Amino acid sequence: MSDGMDQKGMDRKQFLKIGGMSALALAAGASGLGADWLTGTASATEKDKLKDRPTGDAKLNFRKDGTFKIVQFNDTQDDEDIDPRTVELMEKTLDDQKPDFVVLNGDNITGGTDSPAEVKKAINNIAMPMEDRGIPWAITFGNHDEDSTPNSGYDEEKMLQIYRSYKYNRNDGGAKGITGTGNMNLLIGGHDSKNPMFNLWLLDAGRYAPKEIAGQNFDGYPTWDWLRQNQVNWYSETSEALEKRYGRKIPSLMFIHIPLWEFRFMWFASVDGRTEADHARAVAKHGIVGERNEEECPGPFNSGMFSAILDRGDVKGVFCGHDHVNTYCGNYYGVMLGYCGSTGFGAYGLEGAERNRLRGARVYNLKAEGKDVKVDTHLVFAKDYGIDLTAN
Repeated sequence: MSDGMDQKGMDRKQFLKIGGMSALALAAGASGLGADWLTGTASATEKDKLKDRPTGDAKLNFRKDGTFKIVQFNDTQDDEDIDPRTVELMEKTLDDQKPDFVVLNGDNITGGTDSPAEVKKAINNIAMPMEDRGIPWAITFGNHDEDSTPNSGYDEEKMLQIYRSYKYNRNDGGAKGITGTGNMNLLIGGHDSKNPMFNLWLLDAGRYAPKEIAGQNFDGYPTWDWLRQNQVNWYSETSEALEKRYGRKIPSLMFIHIPLWEFRFMWFASVDGRTEADHARAVAKHGIVGERNEEECPGPFNSGMFSAILDRGDVKGVFCGHDHVNTYCGNYYGVMLGYCGSTGFGAYGLEGAERNRLRGARVYNLKAEGKDVKVDTHLVFAKDYGIDLTAN
């Protein structure tokens, strides 16, 4: 993630690369299903669940063959005059992968949308690939989504209303009384049952750190935002409520825009070490694949979310964006941590002629196998779909 509002070049990229992305797998228990169903989400009231949604079923279900596919687009990050290659990449990915669900994981739009009409057009650009194909989808927010708010008057709450107005969008109004906009979870049922087989956590990781806390500024520290304690508590409490209701922990994936500090720890298998030997140890220990072309950009504080995830034991993977030219993924003490890379051609990429080489999306293949759900994940790239990568 480049500093401030910059969408152009990288001025602090550290090129540390390993081989291409291969498929990764993780297993999640799916036995002991409960007796009823939360109609798609656990964070909204009954009245709010389908508010402003013109048509469509709020529920998601595995296919008859026991599979469920998710596509993640990250950092589409453009204004109302979107780079057409971004839409082309989205459309070709959807036509090729034919997912059951899509996550737009933050920095969906950016600065330059200076009126309500321009905000709506920018959102429509990235909503229509799914709407045209009848694919359910949802969003999280990133640090750039409100870049135009001072001019347009549209903050994330108003944007969420726009997203929710689409037929196939599955966002709800979001958990109340906690930090952020649109924090929610979304349950996925079995093919022939309303009982949940899997769960998705969609959290707002915020925008930027405040100017100061207790009279101290953040000079020398990262200035991005972080998950607040009330969000961590909400995840834990909701996870516990789901377990109580269904008699088991519901396996899940978590999507947040800004990475956790544990992403960097995993890359080096160390908190303080930053050497090639540290990374080589990490590859062997954590099975890391993919590229790291810039340093991770978490907030100044460790939110404690990863500790909460270990405590609950239901989240099998945490996936982010934010750092456009990172694509790596690994298994960090039983939890997959991974990047999507950048989908948007209008956002910064690699340097020079390679600027658009990593434009792509992440795919998740869920497969019910007896009492378990297996999840394989891999990346697809614009270059594989014959999209023009010429830098501009």
